[in-house]
This record gives sequence, C-alpha cells and structure tokens, in this order.
Amino acid sequence: MIIGLLLTALGLAAAALLSGVRIIQQYERGVVFRFGRVLDTVRGPGLAMIIPGVDRLRKVNMQIVTMPVPAQDGITRDNVTVKVDAVVYFSVADPVRAIVNVQDYLFAVLQVAQTSLRSVIGKSELDDLLSNRERLNQGLEMMIDNPALGWGIHIDRVEIKDVALPDSMKRSMSRQAEAERERRARVITADGELQASEKLAQAAAAMADTPTALQLRLLQTVVEVAAEKNSTVVLPFPVELLRFLEKATAAVEPAAEPAPEREFLRGIGATQPRATVPAHPDTAP
Repeated sequence: MIIGLLLTALGLAAAALLSGVRIIQQYERGVVFRFGRVLDTVRGPGLAMIIPGVDRLRKVNMQIVTMPVPAQDGITRDNVTVKVDAVVYFSVADPVRAIVNVQDYLFAVLQVAQTSLRSVIGKSELDDLLSNRERLNQGLEMMIDNPALGWGIHIDRVEIKDVALPDSMKRSMSRQAEAERERRARVITADGELQASEKLAQAAAAMADTPTALQLRLLQTVVEVAAEKNSTVVLPFPVELLRFLEKATAAVEPAAEPAPEREFLRGIGATQPRATVPAHPDTAP
C-alpha cells in the first residue's frame, strides 16, 4: 500500500516535471510570466523549465518579417490620384517590449505602415514617386520606425513596390515623352546640320585656295559612281571651267572684231553720201 502511494507520488511528480518542460527554437525567444508578472530574464533557444501552474511562457519569433502593405489610394501634392503599395521588412529587437507594450505588434506595424504611406503620398509629387523612390523609402522608414522603437521592433527597410496611375495620366505622360523625344531628335539634327555646314565651309575655302582640289574631288566622285555598275554616268560640268571660258572670251573680243561685222560696216560707209565743202569767195577760179 505504501509502495503504491510512493509510486503514484513519483508518477505525479514526474508528470508535473515534464509538463514544465518547454522547447524553444533557435529563431525564438521565450518570455516568462510568473503570477502575471514578466520576468527580466529572457529564455534562449533550447530546453526551458517553468513551474507548472505558476509560470506561463510566450514565444517570440526573432526572424525578419516580410509584410506587404496593401495599395493605398491618395492624391499627390500636384493633385494626381495614384495608388501605391509597399513592403516592410522588420524584426523583433526586444521580445519583452514586443509582448508587453503592444497587444499585437504585427497588426500595429501594418497600420502604421498604411498611415505613413498615405502621408508620404500626400507630401510628394508625382515625379518624386516615379523617379526619386530612394529618398521616399528612407522617409517612410523613419516614419514607421519612430513608433516601432517603443514596441521593441526594428524596421530593417521599406520599399515602395508599385505606383498605379490613371489611364488618362498614362496617355498624357506618353504624349509628353513622345514630344520630348521629337524635340531631342530635332536638336540633334540641327546640331548635325550646323557641324556639316562648318565643315563644308572649311572645305570650300580650301578648294578656293587650290582649284585643282575641285578637279580631284570631281574625279573621285566619278570613280565612286562608276563602282556601282551603273549604265549611265552623269558627269557634272565644273563651274570654274565656265568662268575660265567666259574670261577668255572677254579678253579675245576687244582685240579683233569678226570679219562679217567689218564687211557690214565697210558697206555702210560706202553708201553714205560725202559732204561737199563750198569754196571761199576769195578763192574764185
């Protein structure tokens, strides 16, 4: 009888002892509440012993949590309606504060992220949301990290994922981008024409100093045209040769008149009557 009672007592003690054994994973930490009051010592990974009926163990995950923030509708500072979503990376830095200071730290971080994202949308312009996201991510991270420090939460980073624009704004931006590309194309074409005109002016000045260079250029053009196996070759007549012939003709014409013109003038002089000079009265025959 006594042996049976001893065995029963030992069994109950062993069961009570086993009921107080807890296993904590490597990525977890244990917070112990004794009679409702939190203990300062945080249990690490491994085997943890608690007093059954007296202590209560809460496990806290210390891994980095990836929390997507739902898309938030907002109006930018330049009055454009957009829909922006983001993602928050955070982890628990102090498990005691994460359990004691806030009821549900996951829900709390999500709500702070949504309100902070709306605030960033209202303070920013559309161009900043599209092209200057790095600065906006830093500002959003600071806004979320400020209240999260009191909860024992460390915000690792915040990233804006997507900015959804209305269809009318997309069409307007497309027309603007097309006009900008056309303007750049025209500027590049004008710059090319300016550079080409400068080079042509330099080439013309060089050829004016050396007329033979124009003849060489003409022969080179003929060679390039003949290399294409064309049946017809157009040979341009140089203007300098026309000017040379014009000068030569002007120099020859004053020296001698044509023979038909001399005969014509001689015939006109033969047909004209000759004037008679009256005799002087004193010189009568």
